[in-house]
Amino acid sequence: MARAFLGLGSNIGDKAENLREAVRLLDADSRTDVVAKSSLYSTAPVGYLDQDDFVNGVIEVETARSPEELLALCQSVEQSLRRVRLIRWGPRTIDVDVLLYDGLISSDPLLTLPHPRMHERGFVMVPLAELDSGVSVAGKTAAEWLNDLDVSDIVKLEAAF
Repeated sequence: MARAFLGLGSNIGDKAENLREAVRLLDADSRTDVVAKSSLYSTAPVGYLDQDDFVNGVIEVETARSPEELLALCQSVEQSLRRVRLIRWGPRTIDVDVLLYDGLISSDPLLTLPHPRMHERGFVMVPLAELDSGVSVAGKTAAEWLNDLDVSDIVKLEAAF
């Protein structure tokens, strides 16, 4: 079994429920077990700014799937929850990204690991550090990366996964 971290985000509809449903679908997979869930966070959009705020979180999974198979599962969950890709970094019902996979480093265009730019994004690093502040991301721990980020606009929500 491999240890992986997945980042989830939504800014359309019932955002928190979209994330909870994605987690249920991921956990229902016979080869993937959700073992930890962060709190949910309200975050401002990045890139394309003319859209609603996001709800984001991170989960830790143990999986018998390869990195590519895990990516395919994440994309299947996105399709199940009617993700539509119209605008890069635009509004979405759900986004499920493979952030880290068992310490693997890969520059494969299909799946780059660790996820590119994750260490620059508070909406990823805050919930990741909540789950495992010592996890290694591109040569530094999640906590060390978090010290370099302005996360003052990230709000922890009462609702959890």
